[in-house]
Amino acid sequence: MRIGELAERTGTSRRLLRYYEEQGLIASKRCSNGYRDYDERFVDRVIQIRGLLDAGLPTRIIKQILPCLDKPRVIHFSDATPEMIATLERERDRMTERITYLTRNRDAVSDYLETVRSKGRSGVTSSTV
Repeated sequence: MRIGELAERTGTSRRLLRYYEEQGLIASKRCSNGYRDYDERFVDRVIQIRGLLDAGLPTRIIKQILPCLDKPRVIHFSDATPEMIATLERERDRMTERITYLTRNRDAVSDYLETVRSKGRSGVTSSTV
């Protein structure tokens, strides 16, 4: 698929896709006309990359762990240094903390919506002046 289709299917700008390619996170083949051609598997990979970036991981770490995210999951880190392991543990813990906060906020929004909807069903309306 061309870069435009990959951008559309992943909600990622073409500019970001080119950046991911520069960073070695994705790769394309070049058509005879010079256009980039991406394999179907990069749809999921770009979505994974976006999620990891949203979680705060830098591209240098994402590049190292991406092979572990592909299926089948064959995990081998011949170059895993104690510093890399410590960094990944910190990032994992930070993600866990964010998940906790996001879950709490999601639950609060759900409670609010439930309350608003139940009041709407009972015919009770409130207004603030």
